[in-house]
Amino acid sequence: MADTTIDTLLARINELAHKNKAEGLTEAEKSERADLRQQYLKLFKQSFRSQVEMLQVYNKDGKEVTPEKVRQIQRNKGLRDD
Repeated sequence: MADTTIDTLLARINELAHKNKAEGLTEAEKSERADLRQQYLKLFKQSFRSQVEMLQVYNKDGKEVTPEKVRQIQRNKGLRDD
């Protein structure tokens, strides 16, 4: 699954969930489900981290108030010049 996306993982996880409710899963399917869940969590965390790293926060007056920790990560990744 080199080009696995969150959508394809969710589709298969949902298939297995429906099958589990309807008739149960084999040991191989239970193992596959566990592996798919781990892959899903890994992709979700990567995506969420990327979104947070790109975050910029502004107050009502338009002044940037992005937390220093986020600005530091952005500088380290070359996303900021300040």
